[in-house]
Amino acid sequence: MSRVLDIHDLSVTFLQEGREVRAVRSISFHVEKGETVALVGESGSGKSVSALSAVGLLPDSAQVAGSVKFKGQELVGAPDSALRQVRGNDISFIFQEPMTSLNPLHTIEKQITESLELHQGLRGPKVRARVLELLEKVGIREAESRMSAYPHQLSGGQRQRVMIAMALANGPELLVADEPTTALDVTIQAQILELLVDLKRAEGMSLLFITHDLNIVRRFADRVCVMQGGEIVEQGATEDIFANPKHPYTRKLLAAESTGAPDPVPPQAQEILRTEDLRIWFPIQRGFLRRTVGHVKAVNSASLTLRAGETLGIVGESGSGKTTLALAILRLISSEGPIWFDGGNIQGRKSAALRSLRRDLQIVFQDPYGSLSPRMTVEQIIAEGLGVHGVPTGRSPRELVAEIMEEVGLDPTTMERYPHEFSGGQRQRIAIARAMILRPKLVVLDEPTSALDMTVQVQIVELLRNLQRKHGLAYLFISHDLRVVRALSHKVIVMKQGDVVETGPIDQVFDAPKDPYTRQLLAAAFDMSAVGAA
Repeated sequence: MSRVLDIHDLSVTFLQEGREVRAVRSISFHVEKGETVALVGESGSGKSVSALSAVGLLPDSAQVAGSVKFKGQELVGAPDSALRQVRGNDISFIFQEPMTSLNPLHTIEKQITESLELHQGLRGPKVRARVLELLEKVGIREAESRMSAYPHQLSGGQRQRVMIAMALANGPELLVADEPTTALDVTIQAQILELLVDLKRAEGMSLLFITHDLNIVRRFADRVCVMQGGEIVEQGATEDIFANPKHPYTRKLLAAESTGAPDPVPPQAQEILRTEDLRIWFPIQRGFLRRTVGHVKAVNSASLTLRAGETLGIVGESGSGKTTLALAILRLISSEGPIWFDGGNIQGRKSAALRSLRRDLQIVFQDPYGSLSPRMTVEQIIAEGLGVHGVPTGRSPRELVAEIMEEVGLDPTTMERYPHEFSGGQRQRIAIARAMILRPKLVVLDEPTSALDMTVQVQIVELLRNLQRKHGLAYLFISHDLRVVRALSHKVIVMKQGDVVETGPIDQVFDAPKDPYTRQLLAAAFDMSAVGAA
Protein backbone atom coordinates (compact mmCIF):
# COMPACT_ATOMS: atom_id res chain seq x y z
CA MET A 1 0.00 0.00 0.00
CA SER A 2 1.10 3.59 -0.63
CA ARG A 3 0.87 6.31 1.98
CA VAL A 4 -1.70 9.00 1.34
CA LEU A 5 -0.97 11.04 4.48
CA ASP A 6 2.29 10.95 6.43
CA ILE A 7 2.57 13.12 9.54
CA HIS A 8 5.93 13.23 11.30
CA ASP A 9 6.90 15.09 14.50
CA LEU A 10 3.96 17.52 14.16
CA SER A 11 3.62 20.21 16.85
CA VAL A 12 1.06 23.00 17.08
CA THR A 13 1.39 25.95 19.47
CA PHE A 14 -1.15 28.74 19.99
CA LEU A 15 -0.32 32.21 21.29
CA GLN A 16 -2.97 33.16 23.85
CA GLU A 17 -2.73 36.37 25.87
CA GLY A 18 1.02 36.51 25.45
CA ARG A 19 1.70 32.89 26.43
CA GLU A 20 2.27 29.75 24.43
CA VAL A 21 -0.19 26.85 24.64
CA ARG A 22 1.02 23.58 23.08
CA ALA A 23 -2.04 21.87 21.62
CA VAL A 24 -0.17 19.12 19.72
CA ARG A 25 3.17 17.72 20.84
CA SER A 26 5.44 15.97 18.33
CA ILE A 27 2.95 13.42 16.98
CA SER A 28 3.63 11.00 14.12
CA PHE A 29 1.18 8.74 12.27
CA HIS A 30 0.20 7.86 8.71
CA VAL A 31 -2.79 6.82 6.61
CA GLU A 32 -2.39 4.26 3.82
CA LYS A 33 -4.42 4.21 0.60
CA GLY A 34 -7.85 2.66 1.23
CA GLU A 35 -7.30 2.58 5.00
CA THR A 36 -9.40 3.94 7.89
CA VAL A 37 -7.40 5.43 10.76
CA ALA A 38 -9.20 6.66 13.89
CA LEU A 39 -7.92 9.48 16.10
CA VAL A 40 -9.53 8.98 19.51
CA GLY A 41 -9.36 10.84 22.80
CA GLU A 42 -11.27 13.24 25.00
CA SER A 43 -12.13 16.84 24.15
CA GLY A 44 -9.02 18.98 24.19
CA SER A 45 -6.67 16.10 23.38
CA GLY A 46 -5.64 17.66 20.06
CA LYS A 47 -7.53 15.43 17.60
CA SER A 48 -9.20 18.12 15.49
CA VAL A 49 -6.24 20.50 15.68
CA SER A 50 -4.00 17.76 14.26
CA ALA A 51 -6.34 17.21 11.30
CA LEU A 52 -6.92 20.90 10.57
CA SER A 53 -3.20 21.65 10.69
CA ALA A 54 -2.63 19.14 7.88
CA VAL A 55 -4.13 21.50 5.29
CA GLY A 56 -3.40 24.84 6.94
CA LEU A 57 -6.88 25.52 8.30
CA LEU A 58 -5.71 26.78 11.69
CA PRO A 59 -5.90 30.49 12.66
CA ASP A 60 -2.91 32.82 12.28
CA SER A 61 -2.18 32.51 16.01
CA ALA A 62 -1.13 28.88 15.48
CA GLN A 63 2.52 27.96 14.96
CA VAL A 64 2.96 24.64 13.15
CA ALA A 65 6.22 22.68 13.15
CA GLY A 66 7.11 19.28 11.76
CA SER A 67 6.12 17.56 8.53
CA VAL A 68 2.76 16.80 6.87
CA LYS A 69 3.08 15.07 3.52
CA PHE A 70 0.17 14.28 1.21
CA LYS A 71 1.28 11.70 -1.36
CA GLY A 72 4.83 12.90 -0.84
CA GLN A 73 4.01 16.62 -1.16
CA GLU A 74 5.02 18.69 1.89
CA LEU A 75 2.10 20.80 3.14
CA VAL A 76 3.66 22.54 6.16
CA GLY A 77 4.87 25.89 4.89
CA ALA A 78 3.41 25.30 1.41
CA PRO A 79 2.06 28.40 -0.41
CA ASP A 80 -1.67 29.13 -0.22
CA SER A 81 -2.14 28.27 -3.89
CA ALA A 82 -0.87 24.71 -3.30
CA LEU A 83 -3.01 24.31 -0.16
CA ARG A 84 -6.12 25.54 -1.99
CA GLN A 85 -5.58 22.89 -4.63
CA VAL A 86 -5.44 20.18 -1.93
CA ARG A 87 -8.33 21.43 0.22
CA GLY A 88 -11.72 20.19 -0.89
CA ASN A 89 -10.14 18.59 -3.95
CA ASP A 90 -7.70 15.94 -2.70
CA ILE A 91 -8.58 16.17 1.01
CA SER A 92 -12.17 16.84 2.10
CA PHE A 93 -13.71 17.36 5.55
CA ILE A 94 -16.99 16.34 7.17
CA PHE A 95 -17.64 18.22 10.40
CA GLN A 96 -19.65 17.37 13.52
CA GLU A 97 -22.52 19.84 13.30
CA PRO A 98 -23.83 20.36 9.75
CA MET A 99 -26.04 23.29 10.77
CA THR A 100 -22.95 25.38 11.52
CA SER A 101 -21.10 24.10 8.42
CA LEU A 102 -23.89 24.73 5.90
CA ASN A 103 -24.88 28.25 4.85
CA PRO A 104 -28.49 28.84 6.04
CA LEU A 105 -29.08 31.41 3.25
CA HIS A 106 -28.21 29.13 0.31
CA THR A 107 -30.02 26.12 -1.11
CA ILE A 108 -28.45 22.68 -1.03
CA GLU A 109 -27.89 22.81 -4.80
CA LYS A 110 -26.06 26.14 -4.64
CA GLN A 111 -23.72 24.98 -1.86
CA ILE A 112 -22.64 21.81 -3.67
CA THR A 113 -22.46 23.69 -6.99
CA GLU A 114 -19.96 26.20 -5.57
CA SER A 115 -17.40 23.46 -4.92
CA LEU A 116 -17.88 21.89 -8.36
CA GLU A 117 -17.52 25.25 -10.14
CA LEU A 118 -14.43 26.19 -8.14
CA HIS A 119 -12.48 22.93 -8.49
CA GLN A 120 -13.82 21.37 -11.70
CA GLY A 121 -15.15 24.32 -13.67
CA LEU A 122 -18.51 22.64 -14.30
CA ARG A 123 -21.36 24.89 -15.47
CA GLY A 124 -25.01 24.70 -16.49
CA PRO A 125 -26.74 21.32 -16.95
CA LYS A 126 -23.53 19.38 -16.25
CA VAL A 127 -23.11 20.79 -12.77
CA ARG A 128 -26.80 20.25 -11.95
CA ALA A 129 -26.57 16.63 -13.12
CA ARG A 130 -23.49 16.10 -10.93
CA VAL A 131 -25.26 17.58 -7.87
CA LEU A 132 -28.22 15.26 -8.43
CA GLU A 133 -25.86 12.29 -8.82
CA LEU A 134 -24.09 13.13 -5.53
CA LEU A 135 -27.33 13.53 -3.58
CA GLU A 136 -28.61 10.20 -4.86
CA LYS A 137 -25.27 8.55 -4.05
CA VAL A 138 -25.48 9.61 -0.39
CA GLY A 139 -29.06 8.37 -0.07
CA ILE A 140 -31.14 11.57 -0.20
CA ARG A 141 -34.66 10.50 -1.15
CA GLU A 142 -36.45 12.48 -3.86
CA ALA A 143 -33.12 14.18 -4.51
CA GLU A 144 -34.33 16.39 -7.35
CA SER A 145 -37.01 18.05 -5.22
CA ARG A 146 -34.57 18.38 -2.29
CA MET A 147 -32.03 20.35 -4.31
CA SER A 148 -34.01 23.57 -3.77
CA ALA A 149 -34.31 23.02 0.00
CA TYR A 150 -32.49 25.09 2.63
CA PRO A 151 -30.55 23.41 5.49
CA HIS A 152 -33.25 24.14 8.10
CA GLN A 153 -35.77 22.23 5.97
CA LEU A 154 -33.80 18.99 6.30
CA SER A 155 -33.44 16.60 9.23
CA GLY A 156 -30.11 16.16 11.04
CA GLY A 157 -29.36 12.96 9.15
CA GLN A 158 -30.20 14.56 5.81
CA ARG A 159 -27.98 17.56 6.55
CA GLN A 160 -25.09 15.23 7.36
CA ARG A 161 -25.67 13.38 4.08
CA VAL A 162 -25.50 16.72 2.25
CA MET A 163 -22.18 17.45 3.98
CA ILE A 164 -20.89 14.06 2.79
CA ALA A 165 -22.08 14.84 -0.76
CA MET A 166 -20.15 18.14 -0.66
CA ALA A 167 -17.06 16.34 0.61
CA LEU A 168 -17.28 13.76 -2.20
CA ALA A 169 -17.97 16.30 -4.94
CA ASN A 170 -14.42 16.43 -6.28
CA GLY A 171 -13.43 12.80 -5.75
CA PRO A 172 -11.03 13.26 -2.80
CA GLU A 173 -8.40 10.67 -1.99
CA LEU A 174 -8.59 11.38 1.75
CA LEU A 175 -11.77 12.09 3.68
CA VAL A 176 -11.43 13.57 7.20
CA ALA A 177 -14.57 12.90 9.27
CA ASP A 178 -14.52 14.97 12.50
CA GLU A 179 -17.12 13.52 14.93
CA PRO A 180 -19.63 13.14 12.06
CA THR A 181 -22.25 11.20 14.06
CA THR A 182 -22.08 12.63 17.59
CA ALA A 183 -25.25 14.75 17.32
CA LEU A 184 -27.32 12.07 15.54
CA ASP A 185 -29.82 9.47 16.74
CA VAL A 186 -28.56 5.90 16.98
CA THR A 187 -30.45 4.69 13.90
CA ILE A 188 -29.27 7.68 11.82
CA GLN A 189 -25.75 7.20 13.18
CA ALA A 190 -25.72 3.59 11.97
CA GLN A 191 -26.97 4.70 8.53
CA ILE A 192 -24.28 7.40 8.19
CA LEU A 193 -21.52 4.99 9.22
CA GLU A 194 -22.76 2.36 6.78
CA LEU A 195 -22.86 5.03 4.06
CA LEU A 196 -19.25 6.06 4.77
CA VAL A 197 -18.10 2.43 4.65
CA ASP A 198 -19.86 1.83 1.31
CA LEU A 199 -18.60 5.08 -0.23
CA LYS A 200 -15.05 4.43 0.93
CA ARG A 201 -15.07 1.04 -0.76
CA ALA A 202 -16.74 2.31 -3.94
CA GLU A 203 -14.55 5.41 -4.31
CA GLY A 204 -11.29 3.82 -3.10
CA MET A 205 -10.79 6.60 -0.54
CA SER A 206 -8.75 6.71 2.63
CA LEU A 207 -10.49 7.89 5.80
CA LEU A 208 -9.22 9.74 8.88
CA PHE A 209 -11.98 9.36 11.48
CA ILE A 210 -11.95 11.61 14.56
CA THR A 211 -14.15 10.51 17.46
CA HIS A 212 -14.41 9.88 21.20
CA ASP A 213 -16.80 6.93 20.73
CA LEU A 214 -14.79 3.71 20.91
CA ASN A 215 -17.85 1.60 20.08
CA ILE A 216 -17.72 3.11 16.58
CA VAL A 217 -13.95 2.73 16.30
CA ARG A 218 -14.09 -0.98 17.15
CA ARG A 219 -16.33 -1.72 14.15
CA PHE A 220 -15.10 0.90 11.75
CA ALA A 221 -11.31 1.48 11.84
CA ASP A 222 -8.29 -0.47 10.63
CA ARG A 223 -5.88 1.31 12.97
CA VAL A 224 -6.24 3.55 16.04
CA CYS A 225 -4.19 6.46 17.37
CA VAL A 226 -5.03 7.35 20.98
CA MET A 227 -4.41 11.00 21.91
CA GLN A 228 -4.06 12.56 25.36
CA GLY A 229 -2.89 16.07 26.14
CA GLY A 230 -1.72 16.69 22.58
CA GLU A 231 0.33 13.48 22.37
CA ILE A 232 -0.28 10.10 20.74
CA VAL A 233 0.14 7.77 23.71
CA GLU A 234 -0.61 4.57 21.80
CA GLN A 235 -1.28 3.46 18.25
CA GLY A 236 -1.72 0.18 16.42
CA ALA A 237 -4.16 -2.17 14.74
CA THR A 238 -7.70 -1.82 16.09
CA GLU A 239 -7.92 -5.46 17.18
CA ASP A 240 -4.61 -5.21 19.06
CA ILE A 241 -5.52 -1.95 20.82
CA PHE A 242 -8.87 -3.30 22.02
CA ALA A 243 -7.56 -6.74 22.97
CA ASN A 244 -4.33 -5.64 24.66
CA PRO A 245 -4.21 -1.90 25.47
CA LYS A 246 -0.81 -0.96 26.89
CA HIS A 247 -1.17 2.64 28.02
CA PRO A 248 -3.19 3.42 31.20
CA TYR A 249 -5.14 6.15 29.38
CA THR A 250 -6.18 3.72 26.64
CA ARG A 251 -7.38 1.28 29.28
CA LYS A 252 -9.31 4.12 30.95
CA LEU A 253 -11.05 5.02 27.66
CA LEU A 254 -11.95 1.39 26.96
CA ALA A 255 -13.41 1.01 30.45
CA ALA A 256 -15.45 4.23 30.14
CA GLU A 257 -18.93 2.89 29.52
CA SER A 258 -21.97 3.61 31.65
CA THR A 259 -22.90 0.28 33.20
CA GLY A 260 -24.76 -1.00 36.23
CA ALA A 261 -28.23 0.06 37.27
CA PRO A 262 -29.90 2.57 39.61
CA ASP A 263 -30.90 1.58 43.13
CA PRO A 264 -34.30 -0.17 43.34
CA VAL A 265 -37.28 2.07 44.01
CA PRO A 266 -38.56 1.65 47.59
CA PRO A 267 -41.84 -0.34 47.57
CA GLN A 268 -43.74 2.40 49.42
CA ALA A 269 -42.35 5.28 47.32
CA GLN A 270 -44.85 8.08 46.76
CA GLU A 271 -46.22 8.69 43.27
CA ILE A 272 -44.79 12.01 42.05
CA LEU A 273 -46.14 12.22 38.50
CA ARG A 274 -48.95 10.72 36.44
CA THR A 275 -50.34 11.64 33.04
CA GLU A 276 -53.41 10.15 31.32
CA ASP A 277 -53.73 10.30 27.53
CA LEU A 278 -51.74 13.52 27.36
CA ARG A 279 -52.06 15.11 23.94
CA ILE A 280 -49.96 17.90 22.42
CA TRP A 281 -51.19 19.17 19.07
CA PHE A 282 -49.98 22.44 17.56
CA PRO A 283 -52.55 24.22 15.33
CA ILE A 284 -51.68 25.04 11.70
CA GLN A 285 -53.19 28.44 10.99
CA ARG A 286 -53.52 30.02 7.57
CA GLY A 287 -55.18 32.94 5.87
CA PHE A 288 -55.83 36.51 6.94
CA LEU A 289 -58.09 35.38 9.79
CA ARG A 290 -55.59 32.72 10.90
CA ARG A 291 -58.10 29.89 10.73
CA THR A 292 -56.96 26.49 11.98
CA VAL A 293 -56.71 24.17 8.98
CA GLY A 294 -54.96 21.24 10.69
CA HIS A 295 -52.61 20.22 13.46
CA VAL A 296 -49.02 19.12 13.96
CA LYS A 297 -49.54 16.05 16.14
CA ALA A 298 -46.42 16.25 18.31
CA VAL A 299 -47.71 13.81 20.97
CA ASN A 300 -50.91 11.84 20.52
CA SER A 301 -51.60 9.96 23.75
CA ALA A 302 -49.00 9.61 26.47
CA SER A 303 -49.82 7.93 29.80
CA LEU A 304 -47.08 7.44 32.38
CA THR A 305 -46.40 7.24 36.11
CA LEU A 306 -43.29 8.10 38.10
CA ARG A 307 -42.48 7.60 41.79
CA ALA A 308 -39.99 9.24 44.12
CA GLY A 309 -36.53 7.77 43.56
CA GLU A 310 -37.49 6.43 40.11
CA THR A 311 -36.16 7.24 36.63
CA LEU A 312 -38.29 7.00 33.51
CA GLY A 313 -36.25 6.96 30.31
CA ILE A 314 -37.82 8.47 27.18
CA VAL A 315 -36.21 7.31 23.94
CA GLY A 316 -36.84 7.74 20.23
CA GLU A 317 -35.45 9.53 17.21
CA SER A 318 -35.36 13.32 16.83
CA GLY A 319 -38.87 14.61 16.20
CA SER A 320 -40.56 11.72 18.02
CA GLY A 321 -41.98 14.02 20.72
CA LYS A 322 -39.63 13.28 23.65
CA THR A 323 -38.76 16.85 24.63
CA THR A 324 -42.23 18.14 23.74
CA LEU A 325 -43.75 15.65 26.21
CA ALA A 326 -41.38 16.78 28.96
CA LEU A 327 -42.05 20.47 28.34
CA ALA A 328 -45.80 19.84 28.55
CA ILE A 329 -45.36 18.03 31.87
CA LEU A 330 -43.44 21.06 33.15
CA ARG A 331 -46.37 23.21 31.91
CA LEU A 332 -44.06 25.17 29.61
CA ILE A 333 -46.23 24.42 26.55
CA SER A 334 -49.96 23.76 26.20
CA SER A 335 -51.41 20.26 26.26
CA GLU A 336 -54.66 18.39 26.82
CA GLY A 337 -55.20 15.74 29.47
CA PRO A 338 -54.59 15.61 33.23
CA ILE A 339 -51.08 16.04 34.65
CA TRP A 340 -51.02 14.86 38.26
CA PHE A 341 -47.98 16.16 40.15
CA ASP A 342 -47.45 15.47 43.85
CA GLY A 343 -51.11 14.58 44.32
CA GLY A 344 -52.74 17.47 42.46
CA ASN A 345 -53.79 18.06 38.85
CA ILE A 346 -51.66 20.96 37.58
CA GLN A 347 -53.28 21.05 34.13
CA GLY A 348 -55.11 24.35 33.70
CA ARG A 349 -53.48 26.13 36.64
CA LYS A 350 -52.61 29.75 35.93
CA SER A 351 -49.07 31.14 36.06
CA ALA A 352 -49.41 32.53 39.59
CA ALA A 353 -50.61 29.17 40.91
CA LEU A 354 -47.78 27.39 39.12
CA ARG A 355 -45.02 29.61 40.48
CA SER A 356 -44.88 27.89 43.85
CA LEU A 357 -44.57 24.52 42.06
CA ARG A 358 -41.57 25.60 39.97
CA ARG A 359 -39.24 24.93 42.89
CA ASP A 360 -40.21 21.25 42.71
CA LEU A 361 -39.97 20.98 38.89
CA GLN A 362 -36.52 21.53 37.42
CA ILE A 363 -34.73 20.81 34.13
CA VAL A 364 -31.13 20.16 33.02
CA PHE A 365 -30.49 20.82 29.34
CA GLN A 366 -28.33 19.07 26.75
CA ASP A 367 -25.79 21.76 26.00
CA PRO A 368 -23.78 22.97 28.99
CA TYR A 369 -22.28 25.67 26.74
CA GLY A 370 -25.57 27.23 25.66
CA SER A 371 -27.60 26.85 28.87
CA LEU A 372 -25.28 28.92 31.11
CA SER A 373 -25.03 32.71 30.81
CA PRO A 374 -21.44 33.70 29.94
CA ARG A 375 -21.93 37.02 31.74
CA MET A 376 -22.77 35.52 35.14
CA THR A 377 -20.42 33.93 37.65
CA VAL A 378 -21.01 30.36 38.74
CA GLU A 379 -22.31 31.65 42.08
CA GLN A 380 -24.88 33.87 40.34
CA ILE A 381 -25.97 31.06 38.00
CA ILE A 382 -26.50 28.48 40.74
CA ALA A 383 -28.17 30.95 43.13
CA GLU A 384 -30.54 32.39 40.50
CA GLY A 385 -33.46 30.18 41.56
CA LEU A 386 -33.05 31.22 45.20
CA GLY A 387 -33.75 34.81 44.16
CA VAL A 388 -37.15 33.70 42.83
CA HIS A 389 -38.19 31.12 45.41
CA GLY A 390 -36.48 32.44 48.52
CA VAL A 391 -33.68 31.28 50.81
CA PRO A 392 -34.34 28.96 53.79
CA THR A 393 -34.35 30.75 57.14
CA GLY A 394 -30.95 31.00 58.76
CA ARG A 395 -29.00 30.25 55.55
CA SER A 396 -27.22 32.56 53.12
CA PRO A 397 -27.27 32.08 49.33
CA ARG A 398 -23.47 31.82 49.25
CA GLU A 399 -23.52 29.10 51.89
CA LEU A 400 -26.11 27.10 49.93
CA VAL A 401 -24.13 27.51 46.69
CA ALA A 402 -20.97 26.22 48.35
CA GLU A 403 -22.88 23.25 49.78
CA ILE A 404 -24.44 22.19 46.47
CA MET A 405 -21.15 22.70 44.57
CA GLU A 406 -19.44 20.25 46.92
CA GLU A 407 -22.33 17.82 46.49
CA VAL A 408 -21.98 17.79 42.67
CA GLY A 409 -18.19 17.51 42.82
CA LEU A 410 -17.15 21.12 42.21
CA ASP A 411 -14.68 23.20 44.22
CA PRO A 412 -16.61 25.98 46.04
CA THR A 413 -13.57 28.26 45.80
CA THR A 414 -14.24 28.52 42.04
CA MET A 415 -17.73 30.01 42.43
CA GLU A 416 -16.57 33.48 41.34
CA ARG A 417 -15.32 32.19 37.98
CA TYR A 418 -17.27 32.27 34.71
CA PRO A 419 -18.55 29.27 32.68
CA HIS A 420 -15.86 29.53 29.98
CA GLU A 421 -13.23 28.77 32.63
CA PHE A 422 -14.62 25.25 33.15
CA SER A 423 -14.55 22.05 31.09
CA GLY A 424 -17.69 20.62 29.46
CA GLY A 425 -18.18 18.10 32.27
CA GLN A 426 -17.76 20.79 34.93
CA ARG A 427 -20.26 23.03 33.14
CA GLN A 428 -22.80 20.20 33.18
CA ARG A 429 -22.20 19.82 36.92
CA ILE A 430 -22.91 23.56 37.29
CA ALA A 431 -26.20 23.10 35.41
CA ILE A 432 -27.10 20.17 37.69
CA ALA A 433 -26.22 22.23 40.77
CA ARG A 434 -28.49 25.06 39.56
CA ALA A 435 -31.41 22.62 39.41
CA MET A 436 -30.60 20.76 42.64
CA ILE A 437 -30.09 23.80 44.91
CA LEU A 438 -33.90 24.17 45.11
CA ARG A 439 -34.27 20.53 46.29
CA PRO A 440 -36.83 19.62 43.61
CA LYS A 441 -38.99 16.50 43.55
CA LEU A 442 -38.90 16.00 39.76
CA VAL A 443 -35.98 16.76 37.41
CA VAL A 444 -36.19 16.57 33.62
CA LEU A 445 -32.82 15.55 32.17
CA ASP A 446 -32.89 16.48 28.47
CA GLU A 447 -29.92 14.73 26.79
CA PRO A 448 -27.57 15.77 29.65
CA THR A 449 -24.68 13.55 28.53
CA SER A 450 -24.80 13.60 24.71
CA ALA A 451 -22.33 16.49 24.34
CA LEU A 452 -19.80 14.91 26.72
CA ASP A 453 -16.86 12.54 26.33
CA MET A 454 -17.37 8.90 27.34
CA THR A 455 -15.30 9.19 30.53
CA VAL A 456 -17.22 12.33 31.58
CA GLN A 457 -20.55 10.63 30.76
CA VAL A 458 -19.73 7.89 33.26
CA GLN A 459 -19.01 10.51 35.94
CA ILE A 460 -22.25 12.40 35.30
CA VAL A 461 -24.34 9.20 35.36
CA GLU A 462 -22.78 8.22 38.68
CA LEU A 463 -23.41 11.73 40.05
CA LEU A 464 -27.09 11.56 39.03
CA ARG A 465 -27.45 8.14 40.68
CA ASN A 466 -25.91 9.45 43.91
CA LEU A 467 -28.18 12.51 43.99
CA GLN A 468 -31.23 10.34 43.38
CA ARG A 469 -30.19 7.93 46.13
CA LYS A 470 -29.59 10.76 48.61
CA HIS A 471 -32.67 12.90 47.92
CA GLY A 472 -35.24 10.48 46.48
CA LEU A 473 -35.42 12.42 43.22
CA ALA A 474 -37.69 11.41 40.35
CA TYR A 475 -36.06 11.76 36.92
CA LEU A 476 -37.50 12.04 33.42
CA PHE A 477 -34.44 11.11 31.39
CA ILE A 478 -34.52 11.96 27.66
CA SER A 479 -31.73 10.49 25.55
CA HIS A 480 -30.84 8.79 22.27
CA ASP A 481 -27.90 7.00 23.93
CA LEU A 482 -29.54 3.73 24.95
CA ARG A 483 -26.48 2.55 26.90
CA VAL A 484 -26.82 5.53 29.24
CA VAL A 485 -30.60 5.06 29.40
CA ARG A 486 -30.14 1.47 30.55
CA ALA A 487 -27.60 2.49 33.20
CA LEU A 488 -29.82 5.18 34.71
CA SER A 489 -33.46 4.16 34.19
CA HIS A 490 -35.93 1.89 35.98
CA LYS A 491 -38.59 2.15 33.26
CA VAL A 492 -38.61 3.32 29.65
CA ILE A 493 -41.11 4.55 27.09
CA VAL A 494 -40.29 4.37 23.37
CA MET A 495 -41.70 7.14 21.17
CA LYS A 496 -42.09 7.29 17.41
CA GLN A 497 -43.66 10.22 15.55
CA GLY A 498 -45.68 11.32 18.56
CA ASP A 499 -46.89 7.86 19.62
CA VAL A 500 -45.77 5.75 22.59
CA VAL A 501 -45.09 2.44 20.82
CA GLU A 502 -43.77 0.53 23.84
CA THR A 503 -43.36 1.00 27.58
CA GLY A 504 -42.33 -1.08 30.57
CA PRO A 505 -39.47 -1.94 32.96
CA ILE A 506 -36.08 -1.25 31.36
CA ASP A 507 -34.89 -4.87 31.38
CA GLN A 508 -38.15 -6.15 29.90
CA VAL A 509 -38.17 -3.64 27.03
CA PHE A 510 -34.45 -3.89 26.26
CA ASP A 511 -34.14 -7.69 26.58
CA ALA A 512 -37.44 -8.66 24.94
CA PRO A 513 -38.71 -5.74 22.80
CA LYS A 514 -42.14 -6.30 21.28
CA ASP A 515 -42.39 -3.44 18.77
CA PRO A 516 -40.32 -3.57 15.52
CA TYR A 517 -39.26 0.07 16.03
CA THR A 518 -37.87 -0.72 19.48
CA ARG A 519 -35.93 -3.63 18.02
CA GLN A 520 -34.56 -1.30 15.33
CA LEU A 521 -33.36 1.22 17.94
CA LEU A 522 -31.73 -1.46 20.07
CA ALA A 523 -30.01 -3.08 17.08
CA ALA A 524 -28.56 0.28 16.04
CA ALA A 525 -27.35 1.08 19.57
CA PHE A 526 -25.98 -2.25 20.78
CA ASP A 527 -25.29 -4.29 17.68
CA MET A 528 -24.78 -1.97 14.71
CA SER A 529 -24.30 -5.12 12.67
CA ALA A 530 -25.26 -3.16 9.57
CA VAL A 531 -21.92 -1.41 9.74
CA GLY A 532 -19.30 -3.63 8.19
CA ALA A 533 -15.60 -3.62 8.84
CA ALA A 534 -13.80 -0.88 7.01
